[in-house]
Order: sequence, then structure tokens, then C-alpha cells
Amino acid sequence: MPDVTKDTILAELRRIAAPDGRGNIVSAGLVSEIAVNDGQVMFALNTDPQHAKSMGQLQAFVQKAVEKIPGVKKALVALTAERPPQREAGPKQQAAQTLRNGVPGVKHLIAVASGKGGVGKSTTAINLALGFKANGLRVAVLDADVYGPSMPKLFGITGKPEASDRQGTRMKPMSRFGVEVASIGFLVDEATPMIWRGPMVMSALTQLLREVAWSETDVMVIDMPPGTGDAQLTIAQQTPLSGAIIVSTPQDLALIDARKGLNMFLKVNVPVLGLVENMSYFICDQCGKRHEIFSHGGAKAEAQKLGLPFLGEIPLDPMIRERSDAGEPIVVSKPGSAHAATFRAIAKTVWEMLEQGTGVKPAPKLVIGD
Repeated sequence: MPDVTKDTILAELRRIAAPDGRGNIVSAGLVSEIAVNDGQVMFALNTDPQHAKSMGQLQAFVQKAVEKIPGVKKALVALTAERPPQREAGPKQQAAQTLRNGVPGVKHLIAVASGKGGVGKSTTAINLALGFKANGLRVAVLDADVYGPSMPKLFGITGKPEASDRQGTRMKPMSRFGVEVASIGFLVDEATPMIWRGPMVMSALTQLLREVAWSETDVMVIDMPPGTGDAQLTIAQQTPLSGAIIVSTPQDLALIDARKGLNMFLKVNVPVLGLVENMSYFICDQCGKRHEIFSHGGAKAEAQKLGLPFLGEIPLDPMIRERSDAGEPIVVSKPGSAHAATFRAIAKTVWEMLEQGTGVKPAPKLVIGD
């Protein structure tokens, strides 16, 4: 079977006329960045709401045309505009409903989130997942950061996922350290920018959740994108999360953004399992003195102020960074270290909360009748 390239896809798409009859859909700028991996093709058609009906028809036509190209096993074509209300749900609504249905075989889904980037959220997520694994649980990790996937590097996994059936409709998760992993980073080149809007991100997340052949799993850790944008809100609203963990550094600026992430989950009624303070302090190798570079105790004080569990402090330590960059997270590469013990302890606390159904939810509002 011939290999499929972006040029092959573009050549076929240039044969399809644009809706206004002027040129083709490629020259009209309707086609987004194309991702191709092992016969799987993903891209979006850009439009605006007033052309949604005609673009919906074009979407189906384009998908069929691409799937007829020799070597293409499956095509995912999404629209980047909201479709108007109609009897039959459009692609975005179908994707949202699919996410709401959960993931077969996965008992608990937890989100590890932050209000901003650069606070060590992904490093915390992977070590927390490995902490669950060290405590005897069956664990999976979903890298939901479509724009900046980190899990391939943190797990030290290279290569492409394989199909789990002859039809190529589902793919096998990648695996290392006994943990199953899915990430858009396994499907696209590391240097490829993901210039996708909301519906395309939704479609990609739906595939990673529902079209991966996950094994029976006790807890799936979802490494959320940083911030509180459309992708984050969609996951929080449409995925049946058992709870969320907020990661922050101690300083006030990071805590301001952490509050935004916290409030997002509370507003959509997702239990908040607690806060983790990362880069909490630094112990000098030479003098052994403790330095609180980013202040200290801010996340704990914030948790107490908001009535949330404080899950623990993770120090700023070169060993954590070095082990992460090498694809050998500290929980598995240095299991006897104090840092690994901290992650295992946090995982134990979180699991107990999940099993007991605890976690802070917003208080119900009292409604006074007439």
C-alpha cells in the first residue's frame, strides 16, 4: 500500500471547488494544517456560521474523497465554525456527546490542571500517574494538551501507535512503566504546529479517548492544557471527571491563575480534589540551606482559605527536571527518593478520595420562591 503524504492529500483537495465557486478549497484557505500518520488523516475546514449548512455537506464529501485515496485508512475532517441548531447533531455536538459517555473500562478520570503554563503540571501529572501505579493500581494517561503535548518526551516513548484491529478503526495505546498512554504527540511530528480551532481539538480528544483500545483501568490521569480556554472548559463540561487537581507554584501571580482554573471546575460541578504546590522550595547542594525561591506556602494558604485539601509540596530539584527530560520520571527512576515518596503519598490520598466520592463541590444555591 502506498505511503500517504500531505502533498498527496492537498493534490486531491485542490480538485474540490470552494463553496463560492471561486477556485478550490485549498486556494480559498479553507483547509487547516493536515496531520498524516500511518494512513490516518486529520484536518479541519475553516468556515463561518452563515455557511455552516453548505459546509456540512462539503465536509462529508471531502471526507469520502480523502478516504478514497490509496493508502488512506481513515480521515477525520472537522468544521471550525459553530453550526446552527438543527434536528441532527453536527460534528461538534456528536463529539461532545461522545465525551459525556465516558470511556469504557475506565473507572475514574481525573484532570491535572493549572491556570497557566510553566508550573510543572505535566511533570506532576506523570509522576502522580506513576504514583498510582506504584500503589498497585491500573493506570492510563491521556495527554489532552493538543497544542503542546509533553507525554511522549516525559515517558521517553518514540514511534507511532499501531492499529488494534484489521479495519484500523481503533489504535493501541503506547505503553511504558506499565502505564498506557495516548497523545497527539505520537501522531504528528514534534515540530508541526497544531493550528486547530475548537471543533478540531474536540474531534482529536474524542479519538484519543474513545478510539484507543484502553485496557481495564482504575484511574486515567488527564494532563490538561494550561489555562482556562475553550479546550479546557470543554473537557471539564463534557467529560465525566471524577475530580480535578490544581497545580501551582507558591507565588501570588501563579496563584491568581490557579484560582481561575479552580473556579472553572467548580462552576461546571467537577469535584476539586485539592492543590499541589510545585517548586515549593530548593535545597542547595553545596550548603544544604533551604531557599524559597518562589516564596513558600502560598498554595497551602490558598487551599485553607478556600476550604480545599492541600495535597503536598514538591521541591524545586534539578533531579526531578533531569529525570523528566531523560524520559525517566523520578517515581520510577529514583523510587527510594523523598520526592518519589511524596508523589506516592499524594496518589494514595487522591485514590482514597476518589473511592469515597469526596472532593469539594460548590455549595447549592438557595432559591426563594415568590
